Amino acid sequence: MVIRVFIASSSGSVAIKKRQQDIVRFLEANKIDFEEVDITMSEEQRRWMYKNIPQDKFPAQGNPLPPQIFSDTEYRGDYDSFFESKESNTVLAFLGLKPSLASKKQESEP
Repeated sequence: MVIRVFIASSSGSVAIKKRQQDIVRFLEANKIDFEEVDITMSEEQRRWMYKNIPQDKFPAQGNPLPPQIFSDTEYRGDYDSFFESKESNTVLAFLGLKPSLASKKQESEP
């Protein structure tokens, strides 16, 4: 299973850049393997992302903005969904991952 974070490296929006960085830093800090997919560098990847986001997750106007998160080909959510899972300490479930034995051990240590 591969976590794929779709980003836009050349976004002019500071908010989008901060959201992308927040997700990437969290995944790196928690040693969660993931792949960054830059939709500004690949038209094919951008089209794939749009095609695989459920229609009910599209904004009223335009296309969904990065970051968007997938587990293999399964859509997991956008930044707001990720943030909610982070706040409720359910990121692993949000990403479709099972807690590792190492993380359980760390949690049980004093």
